[in-house]
Amino acid sequence: MDDAYTTLKEGSRPGLRPGGSADRPRGPVAPHHRRRRAVAVLVAVAVVALIAGLAVGAGTSGSQAPAQHQPTALNGFFRRIRTLASGGAGSFVVDEQRAENQAITHTLSFTPFVRAAGTQHKEVALTFDDGPGPYTPDILRILVRDHVPATFFEVGIEERYFHDATAQIVAHGYPIGDHTESHSPMSQLKRKAQLAQLIQDSVAVGNYGAPFPRMFRPPYGMWNHTTLALLRQYKMLMVLWSVDTDDYERPGVKVILQRTLDGVEPGAIILLHDAGGDRSETVAALPLIIKALRKRGYKLVTVPRLLLDNPAPKDQDVAGLRGAGG
Repeated sequence: MDDAYTTLKEGSRPGLRPGGSADRPRGPVAPHHRRRRAVAVLVAVAVVALIAGLAVGAGTSGSQAPAQHQPTALNGFFRRIRTLASGGAGSFVVDEQRAENQAITHTLSFTPFVRAAGTQHKEVALTFDDGPGPYTPDILRILVRDHVPATFFEVGIEERYFHDATAQIVAHGYPIGDHTESHSPMSQLKRKAQLAQLIQDSVAVGNYGAPFPRMFRPPYGMWNHTTLALLRQYKMLMVLWSVDTDDYERPGVKVILQRTLDGVEPGAIILLHDAGGDRSETVAALPLIIKALRKRGYKLVTVPRLLLDNPAPKDQDVAGLRGAGG
């Protein structure tokens, strides 16, 4: 269950504890893996175009085709290549972000929450709760090394200690969702307090480059109609999960891996944690999870991309989730 719901009932869940500033992931900041592939294709096309242009120029020398016009055309082509490969207006990155944002908006048109996406493609999303924390840089190193995008649901108060990790998440292009300011059970709060939890967290992550969150995940899976009303007001989608690894229990690396594989299917949203306690087992399990999912033919994507490629079904059954609101 998300964030140890059962231990919340028993009052024994360890709190989120500060532990000093997080180390930055080693090495240069890598762009999103899809952007790299797009740029590689564009470079290949540009090389082919250049060769073709030179060949045409050689073949038309002495003919009526004015050779001086060819460099102008090629320069314009290469300027377009640079625009598409950049991160600015008109680039692949911006167009992709716009499409993914529209996918969230479309999902909100028929459901206020999702537990899983559709099954149109063999894609799944890894999600990490409770960060940023001391283990977040280790999680990021693995994701970047293995070219795996992921989605993070962060707690606002942790930004004061581990904001370097948030800046790195933003730099890598991974989306950040709202997980409240202080990891509070929303259904136990009045409207004003719930609103404060949402807005304070959005401000906290925004201080380190994250846009206003379009996604929200309720701590302990606890929410109610007031929560949904606030999310509707701020155009935020509540993202739940279909695979719960219960990694917060520290059941062992093999158990975390097996729980992932037992529950996975196309469109799955997989719940893991990068903070909130000792997450060394999650760090150790992550490369095994990535390898095993890929071996089964799954593509790993962010939640917004998952919803874009696999529109969510209208019937989202959340009744079986412990802590689910109403």
